[in-house]
Parts: sequence; structure tokens; C-alpha cells
Amino acid sequence: MTPPRHRVLVRITHWVTAVSVGALIVSGIAILLAHPRLYWGEVGVVGMPSLVDLPLPFVLTGQTGWGRSLHFLSAWIVVLTGALYVFGGLRRHHFRWPLYTALQRRTYRLAVFGLVPLMIWTGLAMSPAITSVVPAIVQVFGGHQSARTIHFAAAVGLACFVIGHVAMVAAAGFRSHVGGMITGDLAPPKEVT
Repeated sequence: MTPPRHRVLVRITHWVTAVSVGALIVSGIAILLAHPRLYWGEVGVVGMPSLVDLPLPFVLTGQTGWGRSLHFLSAWIVVLTGALYVFGGLRRHHFRWPLYTALQRRTYRLAVFGLVPLMIWTGLAMSPAITSVVPAIVQVFGGHQSARTIHFAAAVGLACFVIGHVAMVAAAGFRSHVGGMITGDLAPPKEVT
């Protein structure tokens, strides 16, 4: 009997993270719709010159409470499942990634060990409760709005990673690879003639 391609911990953290990332996208869009402008520095308000005006409608409702709450909850779920994934992966040598190309390995490492930690750091830097206790966490970025702009750029990078990831899964055999991420088994690849 061949061992499963993906261990239980990898499969569970993958799907919990996938659902949480979906919630982060929805809530992030809700937050951006309330103020679709990015600034650099400490403050950014209507009437102040922006660094970037996103091509989104400017909805002046001020009702981002649900979006912020969902974003916060989903982010912590991603952090916790990500910590489980990383510690479990290091323990079981999952990050050798022998079946992936060099480009795939670099991309996964950049996403898991680069963009995700940057998202966490900039997310914490936008929290007044956190920065009142540890002001250096936001001072490194030059202010709350700079952290928000970097957070958005990292989110775009992660969205590109997810799109590329799904495209590669589809190209390699969507049914067998998604099935492998559900059951742990991976159907043998189709032979190309």
C-alpha cells in the first residue's frame, strides 16, 4: 500500500485555509468599498491626495463593521492553521517538495514564508490596539496607511499565487489532484501519447 500523497494535517489545514481565504477576500473587498484609496504615511482621509485610487465604487456608508469582524476572524483562523501547517510540515519534512519544479518550490516558499508573514505583520500594524502597545510594529512601515497599502499589495500577490496554484492544479489534472487533497490519495497521472 502506498502512503497517502497528502497527510491528514496538510489536507485539513489546506481546506480550512481555503475557506478562510475566501472569507478574507469577501471581507477585504467590503473594507475596500468603504474607502477604495491607498495612501502612504500615517493618515489617509477623503480630500487628502491618495497614492492609488482603486477602480472601485466609493461607497460612503461607513458600514464596514461586519467586514472588519469577518476579516479579523478569518485572518486568525489562517494564522492558526498556517502555524499548524508550518510546524507539522517542518516536523515531517513536507517542505522538501520533491515533486515540484524549482519555480514551483520558490513560489510556494515565497507565498508561505514571505507574503503570508508580511500580511500578518501589516495586518497587526493596522490595529490601534496592537500599535498602542508595540508602536514599532507600524513605525517600520512609516504609518498605518503605509501598512494598509503594503497589506493590499501583498494580498494582490497572494491572489496571483492562488490563481496560479488553481491553474496549475487544473493543468495537472484537476479531479485527481483535488481528490488527492480530499482523500490523500493521488490517481496516477494520465499518460500523454
